[in-house]
Amino acid sequence: MAEAVISNARLGKMVFEPILEEGVFRFDCSADDRNAAFPSISFENAKVRDTPIVNVHKVPTYIPTFECVMGQQIVNMEFPPNTSFYGTGEVSGQLERTGKKIFTWNTDAWGYGAGTTSLYQSHPWVLVVLPDGEALGVLADTTRRCEIDLRNASNIKVISSSSYPVITFGPFASPTDVLVSLARAIGTIFMPPKWALGYHQCRWSYDSDARVREIAVTFREKSIPCDVIWMDIDYMDGFRCFTFNQERFPDPKSLADYLHQTGFKAIWMLDPGIKNEKGYHVYDSGTESDVWIQSADGEPFVGEVWPGPCVFPDFTQSRARSWWANLVKDFTSNGVDGIWNDMNEPAVFKTVTKTMPESNIHRGDTDLGGRQNHSHYHNVYGMLMAKSTHEGMSLANKQKRPFVLTRAGFVGSQRYAASWTGDNLSTWDHLHMSIPMVIQLGLSGQPLSGPDIGGYAGNATPKMFGRWMGVGAMFPFCRGHSETGTIDHEPWSFGQECEEVCRLALRRRYQILPLIYTLFYFAHTKGIPVATPSFFADPKNLELRSHENSFLLGPLLVYASTSKDQELYQMQHKLPKGIWLSFDFEDSHPDLPALYLKGGSIIPVGLAYQHVNEANPTDDLSLLVALDEHGKAEGFLYEDDGDGYEYNKGGYLLTTYVAEHQSSVVTVKVFKTEGSWKRPNRRLHVKLLLGEVAMISAWGIDGEVLQIQMPSDSELSYLVLASEKQCRIRRESAKRIPDSEVSGHKGTELSQTPVEMKSGDWILKVVPWIGGRIISMENLPSGTQWLHSRLDVNGYEEYSGVEYQSAGCSEEYSITERGVEHAGEVESLKLEGDIGGGIVLQRQIHVSKENPKVFRIDSAIVARSVGAGSGGFSRLVCLRVHPMFNLLHPAESYVAFIAIDGSKHEVWPESGDQFFEGDFRPNGEWMLVDKGLGLALVNRFDISDVNKCLVHWGTGTVNLELWSEERPVSRDSPLKISHEYEVTRLP
Repeated sequence: MAEAVISNARLGKMVFEPILEEGVFRFDCSADDRNAAFPSISFENAKVRDTPIVNVHKVPTYIPTFECVMGQQIVNMEFPPNTSFYGTGEVSGQLERTGKKIFTWNTDAWGYGAGTTSLYQSHPWVLVVLPDGEALGVLADTTRRCEIDLRNASNIKVISSSSYPVITFGPFASPTDVLVSLARAIGTIFMPPKWALGYHQCRWSYDSDARVREIAVTFREKSIPCDVIWMDIDYMDGFRCFTFNQERFPDPKSLADYLHQTGFKAIWMLDPGIKNEKGYHVYDSGTESDVWIQSADGEPFVGEVWPGPCVFPDFTQSRARSWWANLVKDFTSNGVDGIWNDMNEPAVFKTVTKTMPESNIHRGDTDLGGRQNHSHYHNVYGMLMAKSTHEGMSLANKQKRPFVLTRAGFVGSQRYAASWTGDNLSTWDHLHMSIPMVIQLGLSGQPLSGPDIGGYAGNATPKMFGRWMGVGAMFPFCRGHSETGTIDHEPWSFGQECEEVCRLALRRRYQILPLIYTLFYFAHTKGIPVATPSFFADPKNLELRSHENSFLLGPLLVYASTSKDQELYQMQHKLPKGIWLSFDFEDSHPDLPALYLKGGSIIPVGLAYQHVNEANPTDDLSLLVALDEHGKAEGFLYEDDGDGYEYNKGGYLLTTYVAEHQSSVVTVKVFKTEGSWKRPNRRLHVKLLLGEVAMISAWGIDGEVLQIQMPSDSELSYLVLASEKQCRIRRESAKRIPDSEVSGHKGTELSQTPVEMKSGDWILKVVPWIGGRIISMENLPSGTQWLHSRLDVNGYEEYSGVEYQSAGCSEEYSITERGVEHAGEVESLKLEGDIGGGIVLQRQIHVSKENPKVFRIDSAIVARSVGAGSGGFSRLVCLRVHPMFNLLHPAESYVAFIAIDGSKHEVWPESGDQFFEGDFRPNGEWMLVDKGLGLALVNRFDISDVNKCLVHWGTGTVNLELWSEERPVSRDSPLKISHEYEVTRLP
């Protein structure tokens, strides 16, 4: 090892040893660091990471360098130009991650945006795709907060607390090979019960037994496929876990029996926060068993969540996991089919950090790392809770496969639970973002994930919801979910046209369930991902590497339009190299994705059932066949009981089908089988794809050789042209979903598209139609997003009075001017909103050529048409600038400034609200400092405009407010505040 010591810092190349299998290496800063590393929680078997393998003479192709300074270990890896980065787990924004920086710190991130740097799960993992299509993976095996910096092209920088190992997988021939190798380390996805791959319907909340039954009946009456209905937190008695509200859910077992009889499963929520209440049986038994997380003083930590004051199980202890598992076991006797673990980052209310103190104590098992503070175990808390829940369901019925959904997770949580992408928004941006988010989780070892279809927060429009259902029906996990206070978001809630699109979309899903279930068998047994980016079919194609409108389910390519103004069949479809044959189920529709099958492939297709248990093994089976350039094709079908574990004893049937074109005949047959299951006696319908959704077909018996006579060239041309015409007519005659709001639905303005300003060092998103607010403020050089908010609340707002949310924050603003290269400005935006009484609030946002690092806001309250009887003066007004900034490191953030009187100030979160007036005002500049980032957001202003300043700390947020004087305005005497923002590095 080449190591140097410079001013108490160590740096050099990392030392390595081979582990697991050929091509996998563990890197440490030194042998001492290797011995000091904490046990692995991500590896399925921690000993594998710590045990070198022998007789391996291969050396790593890429060796990381390190620097250890001030308790931090900084790791760098360099790769060739045109290298692409993926993975990093649950992240928002773009598919290709170059240029991004994230922090692994599980965070309750309601309403996150494309630039949010910490979401609900942590995956310190990067999938590296080299220019030639080969790939390798990089895992920083630490549970602690970790910075993954990909802002420099072809460079990975990882920063976390010392000491932690870095594991590399490869280079291997393809990205899939890397993920298979990763799965051998961290474990594969649990084998889901087949019903869990159907459609799930959820809402916060279906508030009564009667409402749940009504939802179930409506699905069946409208013939919309669905397998699962979910119960959110309101089923509980006062939000106490493992209880039921006796008025609204008096007999959960009876409800479950009813749902089972009509083909539904029932999933119920369990949160980690246990009400701190003597006499509540869960609290009492947990206290007796001594399972609670402790504060630094050794007493049980109490934090506020939904039930009020709560204590939290310490899932790092085996006795706590066993205690929880037994509670789950008893709970499932109520007819519970699956469990939803929410709020398990863990989320805590009424605290700046949105979680518990990092100084809290976990008395962890030795093999997990022993007694440590919360900063060590925070990122794995949700995974350990999911593990405990999974074990409890197994205890309840060993003949059933558990199904658990978790919001928080870590590398390895796929062994116990599925995931979803958290509290997204009902916007077109989030619809588009759902594709790369699901793919990134799959590229990080979690193949069973999906978004809240239609968006959780806000109200979808019919067109958006239909489009989202079209693509969401193709995701590995398929669930619709919406927040309390929003309009109904069931498939029939947006009019008949949208309902029909949803019906078609879900019928598609159920028809391809044999393929999806087969893909999950391979994911479970081999670690092969289920949904992958399109470039996986053409890894050398650099253009496809950033393509986000399509994805693969095995050999099936799903191509969607996720833009409000972009029609699917008017956009160019970028396909991987080779043969890709389009097809449909005689259901082509402009708002449904296009489907393509890769040449050389065969996929199994079933009937469009209303629910999974409606299927019978003897039902007709279809095969879709797409021949390659050699006239051959191959595909697989996996079958078992759909639940239970008989497949582990050979109780399954895995069939390999092949097709070959010889002379003028295509022969389809069974090539080989695995498993002890006897082939069902069923008819086989083979459909040979010809292109442009044309196909020819033949019927036979499954297991017997089937032959199809190929048409002549002229017949083939006629079939393709006729089919193309028929498909076009079907699309053109389809009833389009109206591009409008549903009558009586409130809040659909959330679906409009914000105005984006991209210039200089900044990307800003502005919502003119709700208060002219800025909802996103992203600084490009630092890769930081200082502000992100809902469309209808928070963000950057301005008021016309001293009262909170006075006129100006919610009115509809109009854009009076938008300039590019105008008057020396790169881009400017002028807005104006009528705030009543003859006065308007004006705002101009602009970035200058001379200093693109800064963006400036000039705001004014102006009298426009004040009546003569008032003497030309308005009512009493105050221009109040109210930006709400998001804190990435709340415990390391503060506001700093030098006052007019020369005094220095540092305002920390624990100081509460503070006004600064007179000579105690900042002298024209104050800054929001984030020591964790090493950055400050500087806010400069004209002190003559500002009468007082306010610092207000919220939960993970801070407001830096500027207030003008309070007085009437006239045409000649407006109130004005001019100020600007810049990001600077701390010295």
